[in-house]
Amino acid sequence: LFLAVCAVGIGGTFQYGYNVSIINAPTQHIHRFLNETWSSRYHKELNPDLLTFLWSVIASIFSLGGLCGALIGGSMAIRLGRKGALLMNNIIAILASILMGISFPTGLFELLIAGRFLIGINSGVGLCVQPLYIGEVAPKHLRGGMAMGSSIFLTGGILTGQIIGLRELLGGETYWPLLLSSSCFPAFAQLLFLPWFPESPRYLLIDRGDELSCAKALKRFHGSSEYQREMEDIQRECFALDGEKPKKPWQLFTDRGVRWQLITVIVMTMGQQLSGINAIYFYATYIFEEAGISAEKIPYVTLGTGACECFTALTCGLLIDYVGRRCLIIGGYLLMTLWSIVLTFSLTYQELYSWVPYVSMTSIFAFILSFGLGPGGITNTLTAELFIQSSRPAAYMIGGTISWISFFTIGMIFPFIVNGLKQYCFVVFLTECSLVAVFLFFVIPETKNKSFLEIKKEFHKLNFGRNT
Repeated sequence: LFLAVCAVGIGGTFQYGYNVSIINAPTQHIHRFLNETWSSRYHKELNPDLLTFLWSVIASIFSLGGLCGALIGGSMAIRLGRKGALLMNNIIAILASILMGISFPTGLFELLIAGRFLIGINSGVGLCVQPLYIGEVAPKHLRGGMAMGSSIFLTGGILTGQIIGLRELLGGETYWPLLLSSSCFPAFAQLLFLPWFPESPRYLLIDRGDELSCAKALKRFHGSSEYQREMEDIQRECFALDGEKPKKPWQLFTDRGVRWQLITVIVMTMGQQLSGINAIYFYATYIFEEAGISAEKIPYVTLGTGACECFTALTCGLLIDYVGRRCLIIGGYLLMTLWSIVLTFSLTYQELYSWVPYVSMTSIFAFILSFGLGPGGITNTLTAELFIQSSRPAAYMIGGTISWISFFTIGMIFPFIVNGLKQYCFVVFLTECSLVAVFLFFVIPETKNKSFLEIKKEFHKLNFGRNT
């Protein structure tokens, strides 16, 4: 089971985290490449406004690709199987790496844009299908810890990207095309290791009706003495579904039986993206400068934020099956609210005392810790747990779409929020965090150690009223 999480993680959410972070290091080199290419092609200087536009397209086309990936990920998981979809997804990553790698020697920045779009599709599919596979192969007493594999590999990808993007490694002027095309290595690793693992047993029995392959897969994952209990659980779910085919995303919006589960996923996904975690990373450089850290050393201090997020994902993975999902996610949002208040005050009085920047610095790390312990890790886990087999792929498509739209929106409007409100932008985020915490307190039940059918029953009263 542990090796299966590693095999799906390396080509799944790892790719998302890695490709989000590696684009930051070569910013100046890509600017120079755009200027030189434009001059040699059109024999005139590139307009600064057009340069800014081209750079923003290269950076943001990734989220557009991610949105497309989220829209097709669920369908791929149904048609090709969870494992088949992940294996096919690596072909997209390898093609993207080739395009980005040859953009510099060929002098075609259009290939860089196309490559970023394709790697976005790869990340969108991975974010959708990987949690599906892990959630379906895990026994219920380990489901939370295993589902945290998605978050651990995502944060691990961010940290790896930050390390490899250092100017001493591939972040220098000579090697940046290699840096952008290095995402082919996780793809090759998954193509090498994932075929050794079975398909999701739930998919084999419920979607394919293949009881023999399901039993064989369960024996591989849970051992020949333990698999029977999981088999009975899957058979009960299969009987309850009574041959119901996997639903399309638009069918979930009209299905009263999943109304509150769907609202919960939408609120959690938007809450995660709009929580202020992007503002924290944006403000990090400014706060580190105010604390007296030299500009050359800031990339190494920023590594601390990546390591911090990775550490909390691991901690959350260890705690989730003991403490429970409800406590961690609500507690995470409340702590983020608290640190947003502290950060607003410390940024306001930054100039007053010499020790105030260190309060801001501590608040940044505390905010990241709170995010990683709660919303960062639990959101994906709960999306898998709140739905039964026929609704789960469609729920991930909706959740993924909302996530990528929110990611793109915050990227577009965030600079205006910061410019307009300055440090008071955290008032917006603390309001959002506290409202999400209140919503989850009243709506979400504890899902620890419960089967998917038991969780569905928990929502029955909310969906159909107290009298049913």
